[in-house]
Amino acid sequence: MAPELQYADIRSLRAAYGDGSLLPSEHLAATFALLDRWEPRIGAFLTLARERATAEAEAADRLLRRYGKAVWADRPLLGMPVSVKDLTPTEGIRTTRGSLLHADAVPDRDAPAVARLRAAGALVIGKTNTTEGGWSAAGVNRLQGPTRNPWDPARTPGGSSAGAAASVAVGIGVGATGTDGAGSIRIPASFCGVVGFKPSLGRIPYVPQSPEELSHLGPLTRTVADAALLTQVMSGYDAGDPLSFGVPGEPTGDPEAAAGRLPRLRIGWIPSLGDPAPQPGIAATVLRAVEALAARGHTVEEIPPPFEDPYPALETILAGWEAAAHARDLDEVADRLDPGRLEVIRYGRGLSAARLARAYEARAVLRARSQALMERYDLLAMPTVAIEPFAAELHEPPDPVRKGALSWLAWAPEAYTFNLTGQPAVSVPAGRSPGGLPVGLQLVGGRHDDLRVLAAAYQLEQAHPWHHEYAALTAPRPETEGEPT
Repeated sequence: MAPELQYADIRSLRAAYGDGSLLPSEHLAATFALLDRWEPRIGAFLTLARERATAEAEAADRLLRRYGKAVWADRPLLGMPVSVKDLTPTEGIRTTRGSLLHADAVPDRDAPAVARLRAAGALVIGKTNTTEGGWSAAGVNRLQGPTRNPWDPARTPGGSSAGAAASVAVGIGVGATGTDGAGSIRIPASFCGVVGFKPSLGRIPYVPQSPEELSHLGPLTRTVADAALLTQVMSGYDAGDPLSFGVPGEPTGDPEAAAGRLPRLRIGWIPSLGDPAPQPGIAATVLRAVEALAARGHTVEEIPPPFEDPYPALETILAGWEAAAHARDLDEVADRLDPGRLEVIRYGRGLSAARLARAYEARAVLRARSQALMERYDLLAMPTVAIEPFAAELHEPPDPVRKGALSWLAWAPEAYTFNLTGQPAVSVPAGRSPGGLPVGLQLVGGRHDDLRVLAAAYQLEQAHPWHHEYAALTAPRPETEGEPT
């Protein structure tokens, strides 16, 4: 696939489809060829949907021939290849949840977000790899080998939206869906050098519902504009998620236009939210990106960590709900669970109702403090992740961060804090570390200020461009020239 197509955004593909220089079916074929070359190296996909996506691409060809550019009015994603994280149900396509327990499960209906993508004309090319049930922020499960970071295959891409971030980084599709219960969109976005957006809690319905009120569904893309469009398509109320809000299909705003109207923002720069402190190269890289925002006229004020680390509350809430999910049959399924997840479940089974109530109380206090902070600042800025990616085979860094009873998520406070508050947050590529690996800047807004977050991210993308860095990711050559490996 030519580089200009491999990394094409939705606007560029629309132009090519619209003038007849490229057909959706041609681009889809090239996308699958690229996937076949990368997949042995990165292991991003659990299931592919070649035949179905191909038939849908050919139908898109026919619509474009018949109606031309008018099709974009009600099908804004017509012919655009996307992938879906394997935690999210897809009608007729295997949905394993990264687990041996669901290795052969095929849902009979799409989750609302997927149904909306399809209705907008998107081509679902397959299901991307995740940790079992999304329990950790890495890319390892027992169904297949670990997903690997395309910038360094010995390293993790982060997770649990591991396959989503790795595949988008190498140009497989215009974007991917991810889920984020403690950083699972933003962490892999940072590690892989893509845009990862966690909308306000409930903007995109999360079905089946995630009752712990931590999990968001959102996009991973290579541009802020594409993240905004995918978010718009997937947003709106659905009865399956009582926390969801808004009208399905209602425009949520254009970040490019909003960026042009942004007033001078008050940005609180938080170098660290606690242990672990950012590695020196990461701190310097992110600070340069923050300075690019200051150069656009925004006021940037450095502030100390404004909250106590909420990890104990997060750990209690997540472990409690993991235990609830296996309340009766744990002994029957224990041998098919990831050992790390099994440890979390067993810990959760020993928690008291009072302990869980105190964790919910701590979350309420954190939300109140966060809302008060957002009265002083329009946005918060910080490193998305304080450390470089660790080994691909691990669920957490080799030197665990000890904050609670278990350490599996403790190394990413900048991410999980804003799951507890429900605020919108985006990770935008800020540059590369001294070791050559991507580093993300996280921007956080007040509840429901999603468009402001995206508009500021768009300004950063224009002032501090990253897109040219993808040229460093060269697809592996096939063993036989012209034949996918």
